[in-house]
Amino acid sequence: MRVGQQLNKHKFFCRASSRQRLTAGLVFLGIVALFGFLQLMARYKINPWAGPCGFKQKYGLPCPTCGMTTSAVAFASGKIFESFYIQPAAALLCCVLAVSAFLAFITAVFGVYFNFIRRFFAELKTRYIILALIVIVAVGWAVTLTRALRIDY
Repeated sequence: MRVGQQLNKHKFFCRASSRQRLTAGLVFLGIVALFGFLQLMARYKINPWAGPCGFKQKYGLPCPTCGMTTSAVAFASGKIFESFYIQPAAALLCCVLAVSAFLAFITAVFGVYFNFIRRFFAELKTRYIILALIVIVAVGWAVTLTRALRIDY
């Protein structure tokens, strides 16, 4: 058995079809465009959203997504630890996007399709994705609420 065959004897990856390569290329370009826009926001102080948070103005507490944009901008600027400090949920989602972009790049450029991706999406149900996102945002909100309610003695 040749070395190349031994490396893939567990069928970890296979050759990507042209459709998979195109999809991966579009995913990669979309994620790179998002991080590029976030980098521009950091560099040129672009604020595309209107005004401050209404939830925070009304209740005096941070909303579930308070700090998400700031955290994503910090992540795109290379300040990863600062991003996790600002809003852990956003930093975790940015990490998932970065790994997805890397895998999409490998698939689009080299034509290597990882079989665990196919298995992952075949077994994954939409309700589990939604539940995971709700849990991630809730934990991130708990962290920001803890910081907002912390009383210094």
